[in-house]
Amino acid sequence: MMKDQFHRVHDYLRISLTDSCNFRCSYCMPEENISCMPQKHLMQVEEIESIAKTFVKLGVNKIRLTGGEPLVRKGADQIIKTLAQLPVELSLTTNGVYVDKFIDTFKQAGIRSLNVSIDSLQPSRFFQLTKRAVLDKVWNNILLLQKEGFHVKLNVVAMKGINEDEILDFIQLTQKHPLHVRFIEFMPFSGNKWEYQKVIKAQEMLQLVKDSYDFIKLRDEKHATAKKYKLYNAPGTFAFITTMSAPFCVDCNRMRITADGKMKNCLFGKEETDLLGALRKGEKLEHLIQNSLNRKHAFMGGQFNKELKNTQATTIENRSMVKIGG
Repeated sequence: MMKDQFHRVHDYLRISLTDSCNFRCSYCMPEENISCMPQKHLMQVEEIESIAKTFVKLGVNKIRLTGGEPLVRKGADQIIKTLAQLPVELSLTTNGVYVDKFIDTFKQAGIRSLNVSIDSLQPSRFFQLTKRAVLDKVWNNILLLQKEGFHVKLNVVAMKGINEDEILDFIQLTQKHPLHVRFIEFMPFSGNKWEYQKVIKAQEMLQLVKDSYDFIKLRDEKHATAKKYKLYNAPGTFAFITTMSAPFCVDCNRMRITADGKMKNCLFGKEETDLLGALRKGEKLEHLIQNSLNRKHAFMGGQFNKELKNTQATTIENRSMVKIGG
């Protein structure tokens, strides 16, 4: 088992396949200076496999593929099928546009759960947020996944002044569909113009639900980032990812690999370890991985204090979300 200096076991790896995306969501991608990495800087298929195998040997039992949008990556189907050969639970986060083109690949790879990012159910607002008029396509692919028996989570970034009026609309989806809606508190990354005043806290959202529905609290899994609930007699569930109002660092088991092969031991950490560079030099990766874990901070990458409302986003050293991987 891989442990950090705080004795937290790390067995979950998120691998970004690309920093390219077919959406332009402002909370993820800076509005200016958008440029994607050259192909030669990205991990190639065999390099992704080699790095993933090393992590599995060290104790990783779950891998999630992210981006950018992972399904725009050239050879994404080959990468998925290759990693499916490893003894891990394989999953993926997507914006849903290309799901129909990959659904057979998902089945062949044994993927049974997908996260679909969707921040609005209103066509005009969806376009405003993503700069793409494809809400119908995304929704039809969500229904396709549901029809084909996949466990579907909807990731909704909740932002004050943007989409808080749709929280109950998303909750209503769980009454009609076996969907699992997860509201994510707005988080600061390079270039996304984060302000604490734009954060809708989980307790605020929960109060909105209390004013309209009866529901029950569900048991949260070990290492869970989401606090889960369910409306009475509803086939779906809803949850809150409380990164800003109630961080869950004490139980963190996650590690990340960026599309250019850098290991980040925390989503908010500025420290990175160049695994791809070492691999291309023929070096062993095990000691680099453990050394990275040994430097992991106890709380929020060492860049936040406990008073998150006093956080100044401009002082945080990090990449944009699209460059990190979701």
